[in-house]
Amino acid sequence: MKTKQDYLDILRKINKNPNSSQRELANDLGLSLGKLNYCLQALKSKGMIKMKNFHKNLNKINYLYVLTPKGVSEKTKLTINFMKRKLKEYDELKAELKKK
Repeated sequence: MKTKQDYLDILRKINKNPNSSQRELANDLGLSLGKLNYCLQALKSKGMIKMKNFHKNLNKINYLYVLTPKGVSEKTKLTINFMKRKLKEYDELKAELKKK
């Protein structure tokens, strides 16, 4: 469950700023660099992102992360599922408060 939330957070962040470095993404998302790298590789292997390094950049470790159409679709599904879970939690809390 947590991994899906991490994937959603990563996909959202990449969508907003594809030029972010892994270190920036890890810091912004509160993940270790190792976990972020693991998640990025998993997203890449699932065909949800593409990683391109800047050929003309002297620092060859910089990458551009691009959401694929499959990644956009998965981000949408994960967002919908996230919203459904939150609405269910809200309804449960609301019902609990009515009982009191």
